[in-house]
Amino acid sequence: MPESGDASFFGKEFKDMVNILQRMIHDGYKFDVIETVQLHLEPGICSKNEEVDSNCVVRARGLPWQSSDQDIARFFIGLNVAKGGVALCLSSVGRRNGEALVRFTNSEHRDMALKRHKHHIGPRYIEVYRATGEDFVNVAGGSNNEAQAFLTKGANVIIRMRGLPYDCTAKQVIEFFEQGDPPCHVMDGEQGLLFVRKPDGRSTGDAFVLFRDESDAPKALARHRETIGTRYIELFRSTTAEVQQVLNRTMESYEQQPIIPPPLQVPLLPQHIITSGTRKDCIRLRGLPYEAQVEHILEFLGDHAKNIVFQGVHMVYNSQGQPSGEAFIQMDGETSAFSAAQLRHHRYMSFGKKQRYIEVFQCSGEDMNLVLSGGLAQPPQLSPVAQLPPAPAKPMLSPGGLGGYVMPRPLVYWPYPSPPVSPPHPHLVIMCPDQTFPPPLDQPWGVGCMGTMMPPLCPPIHPSNPA
Repeated sequence: MPESGDASFFGKEFKDMVNILQRMIHDGYKFDVIETVQLHLEPGICSKNEEVDSNCVVRARGLPWQSSDQDIARFFIGLNVAKGGVALCLSSVGRRNGEALVRFTNSEHRDMALKRHKHHIGPRYIEVYRATGEDFVNVAGGSNNEAQAFLTKGANVIIRMRGLPYDCTAKQVIEFFEQGDPPCHVMDGEQGLLFVRKPDGRSTGDAFVLFRDESDAPKALARHRETIGTRYIELFRSTTAEVQQVLNRTMESYEQQPIIPPPLQVPLLPQHIITSGTRKDCIRLRGLPYEAQVEHILEFLGDHAKNIVFQGVHMVYNSQGQPSGEAFIQMDGETSAFSAAQLRHHRYMSFGKKQRYIEVFQCSGEDMNLVLSGGLAQPPQLSPVAQLPPAPAKPMLSPGGLGGYVMPRPLVYWPYPSPPVSPPHPHLVIMCPDQTFPPPLDQPWGVGCMGTMMPPLCPPIHPSNPA
């Protein structure tokens, strides 16, 4: 009987086994092949390139979050779990999610493990399902050389530390355990520590610590929530599979960071032109899913989308370039903006399985500019903005200079999908119907790409007289 085991637990197990054997002998069963059944889970390492038989793996679900690999092996006591054959699954944020993959030495033991479906660990019943060898390798397999060297030192106990100060040293960790009551000693000193770091060398606040004997585990865990400096430290019994999984996650999260392409170097309207004017011919959408794109907004607005001016949908981003959940939309008139705000306010936008109710407000360009700037001189960005090319050196003529002369203006490109009623020329901006020329002298003016008159969206600017 193991010295560290619960005597009453193992005593009951022995009595049950004797009763089973007596019944089998009474029924005439003969034991010709002697099979050894292990009492403890032995440590082992799984490689990413290792082939694991799918007929030997199960998935256990509903485990207490504090369960160790030894606790799970004890749940399957009487069945031979392969060396390092318990892999605790982690959530996307690196915490245990109550699942584990268990690898057995043969398919016969795996089949008997499936019969423990809905047996209990304490008050919790555990679900047991079939799993694949690929599932096990994805969780337990590793290719990190540092982890391989760390895990082959022959330690019987691995403790995971979480919440370490980012500048924590190996000496502080060793002293943390030696100051306990009773004290415990880290195996091989600083060589028995593995700090989890990002590929750029920055600390994640996690570390793994090796201890030589099983008797060191309760001593080390007694330091749970004790402090290093001003931070309390969380301690958990860990496994070789968890060490490799944490290191794999750290590398994968770094490698999978999206590469943001450089913005297209095309001329766009300056933001002060987009967000100016006192006419309430705009609407503001708030509460959009962060994944929402222009086409989702058009679908949400339904028939009102036909009243959006060409390329008039502008997504609002925060200072980090991430979607803010808001959008600013230019309509073809105040009536259209009022109607959209009244009929679509607090309506739901379906996005996959999500349903979000959206707030819709009527506003003017100046209102939106005030919202974006928060009263500051430099507002945050709408859709990514670049400046127009510098104006030509030749001075422009005033409205009264030439009777019917139309001044050219460079084409204006927009990077967003257009509403369904876009003009046939995809790269020309026509903001309003044609007007007579010249306009009244008291009306500020601008000239479109096609020579059409546009009511100004920016403060009044009059070109200077020719030299």
